[in-house]
Amino acid sequence: MSAFVANSKLTPLRLFWLLAALAGAAFALLRGPLGPASAGEWVAAAVLVVWCGLETQVRRNWEALLTLPALILGTGCALPLYLFLRSRPVA
Repeated sequence: MSAFVANSKLTPLRLFWLLAALAGAAFALLRGPLGPASAGEWVAAAVLVVWCGLETQVRRNWEALLTLPALILGTGCALPLYLFLRSRPVA
């Protein structure tokens, strides 16, 4: 596992973000109906959309826009996924 982490630039923090995104997706699928479940989650989703959009324009990290479809699974999946994508080295 450590050789994989070293070769793929998957740092321990990036691995944590990835596992958190997968856990968020799993919990969302177990929960049932997809999409934001409460008013607070709607607000969090809206803030994530604005943040992701603005910061993607600044950093030119276009892959981070993959976060937006993940909002169907909720912010518990989308936010860690965004942090995973954002933490990669950008050329």
